[in-house]
Amino acid sequence: MLNKKDAQMIVKKMRAISVYVRFIGVIDSKGEIMAYERRPGHEPLLNIKNTSDQFSHLAVKTRMSSQFNKQLGDVQFMWEEREKVQTISFAVGKNTVWASIDKKVIRSEVLRIIDNCLPIVKQYSQK
Repeated sequence: MLNKKDAQMIVKKMRAISVYVRFIGVIDSKGEIMAYERRPGHEPLLNIKNTSDQFSHLAVKTRMSSQFNKQLGDVQFMWEEREKVQTISFAVGKNTVWASIDKKVIRSEVLRIIDNCLPIVKQYSQK
């Protein structure tokens, strides 16, 4: 299980990967934020209540996805394209790393971000 220091390191390392990352946070299994960074100058797209609901949803989604790991293998990442933003989530044990990325970023850049996040996820998943 991740501690606060590990969560902060994950956020710091992943936030440095691309200028297109708007927000990155580590959410625990209960949907509580452990650490986060927001790109300076960008207002949140969700209000406080909706942010809390989103994080709770991610925690449930991570728990539910893990039920199928034996049959399908571990989830590497989940990528959503929405009208205003793109999001990527990674499971790190029972925790979730969630990142939002500018909507207009080309897919090859999103894939580059994912490819650079996966070794960090793997490093902290083995702890």
